[in-house]
Formats: sequence, C-alpha cells, structure tokens
Amino acid sequence: MDPWSLCTITQAEELKALIKVLPIWSTAIPVAMTLNQRSFGVLQAKIMDRRFFISKFKIPPASFGVFGILSMATTVVFYVQVLVPLLSKFTKRKRGLSLKERMGIGIAILCLATAVSAIVERKRRNEAIRDGLSNYPANAVVMNMSAMWLVPQHCLTGIAEAFNYIGQIEFYYSQFPKTMSSIAMSLSAFGMGVGSLIAGLIVSIVKNVTQSEEGENWLSNNINKAHYDYYYWLLTIMGAVNIFYSIACSWAFGSCEDNEVDDMKEEDMPN
Repeated sequence: MDPWSLCTITQAEELKALIKVLPIWSTAIPVAMTLNQRSFGVLQAKIMDRRFFISKFKIPPASFGVFGILSMATTVVFYVQVLVPLLSKFTKRKRGLSLKERMGIGIAILCLATAVSAIVERKRRNEAIRDGLSNYPANAVVMNMSAMWLVPQHCLTGIAEAFNYIGQIEFYYSQFPKTMSSIAMSLSAFGMGVGSLIAGLIVSIVKNVTQSEEGENWLSNNINKAHYDYYYWLLTIMGAVNIFYSIACSWAFGSCEDNEVDDMKEEDMPN
C-alpha cells in the first residue's frame, strides 16, 4: 500500500546493477577529463604552418579534430569487421575481447596519445624558441613547423574513444536490463560532464601552482613561453594511474559474461 515501505524485486535488482557498475564508470572520468583538453591543440595549430602538405589549402585550427573523428569511425569499422572475427578465434569469445578489456585498451591508447602530445609540443616549443619567437604573442607569427605533426595525437585520441567510449556504452547495456536502457546512455553523458568539470578544476590548479613571478605559468596564453608539454605529461601520469585503477576495478567486478542480463524475468512482486 505504501510505495516508500516496499520495493519490487525488479527495483531492487536495478539498484544493485547500478551500484555494481559505478566503480567501472568512475574509470571513464579521467578519460573524459583528458578528452576535454582539445582546445590546447587548437592553440598549437594557430601558430603552426597549417598548409595541407604541399597544397596551398590551410586547415582551420579548430578543424584538426576531424582527424580524431575519422580515426574513431575507421577504428569502429575495422574492429567489428576485422578484429572481432580474428580475435574470437583465439579468445573463444563472441566479441573477441571482453568489454572491460576493450575499455582498458582505450585508456592505454589515450595515455599514449597524451605522451605523443607532450613530445610534439616539446619539439614545437624548442623550434619556436630557436627561431626567436618566444616573445611574440599568439598568432603574431606563424612558425615553419608543419601542423601535420598534430595529426598523430588526434588519431590516437580517436582510436582511444572508439575502444573506451563505445565499450562503455556496450558494457552498460550488457549489465542493465532493458528497462534501464536510458540510464545506460545517461551514465556515459554524466561521466563526460563530470570529467569536464574536473578538467576545468585541474587547469585552474595548474595555473595557480605554476605561476611565476613574471606572470607566466604552464598554460599561459603565449604558448611559446608556457609549458604545455609539462601539462601533457601530467595528463599522461594521471592516465597511467587510471590504467592500474581500472585493472583493480575490473578484477573486483568479476566476469562481464557472467553478469550480462537481457531483461528482468522476475515478477513485479514486493521484496
């Protein structure tokens, strides 16, 4: 008679399923935090030679993200059409890799992407200083270094998204009954939102902690005086920690296949 006193078996099982996936969900927050740092790549591209190889066409700075989108789409098709049939022969699994393994690979590739970003930015900064551009404001002078150096990090980011983000969605759907399908999508969006907020907080902390007496910091507007490479290495370290954290959460969760559900079969009776 009183819905606040009793719950159905279905409601109890749905809550248990939601609580159980929260540790795995938390591993996606550092991923979302790193993905929300794409604006730094735009600042790098603005001061670099954006000509598309030998043509006169210049790629807009904000359009370099298209390489990540293309990489993600290509990876998804390649994974489904090529990798899954190939891996399933060795792993004896229908999906080739478990969903937790797929998410973990995405975390590792994203960690590699931030490391590549740090190396490229270090090279770009050294080139700018060598050419005497350290005192020029942003966009005042375009350096000779090609912006195509930024393409690998965008491609690796797209590949990481294809493994981790899509793996997340499939994981939630595999663990939740059909009645919770909307929650499965909401969890992914909520994780991206939390990651975005944490990314903004970390940027503010880094700016305050690394502020020098001259007013410069790691993330100054003049990227030739700043140290965006140090910040990328910080993201890489955080990503490496997340790899070990995700392994621990995956071990604690147990087998995905043993916990997959298609729908609630129980009667809607009070528990």
